[in-house]
Amino acid sequence: MQHDDFRKQLSGGGLLTAEIIYYRPDFPKLLQSFVWQTVDMAPKFPRLAQFLDHWRREIEAVIHSINIAHNDMLRPAQVRWVDEELKIQKLN
Repeated sequence: MQHDDFRKQLSGGGLLTAEIIYYRPDFPKLLQSFVWQTVDMAPKFPRLAQFLDHWRREIEAVIHSINIAHNDMLRPAQVRWVDEELKIQKLN
């Protein structure tokens, strides 16, 4: 499994974290959270779609919302350092 994830990363995949907020049938007024991580390809996220299809078929819980984070969406490499400094004078 780790080798497959590494191959996916080499072909453009990145770490996907999905937080699934859902209702259970036995507690319909209580929201619960499930966090899942995998290597997936943005922007279509085929692995996430496969997991959600499985969820809808096999799990008796209604999905309320899904929050995702993917390393192609935000990454530390997008930060640039500059050689300038902004000084703000403190007012009394």
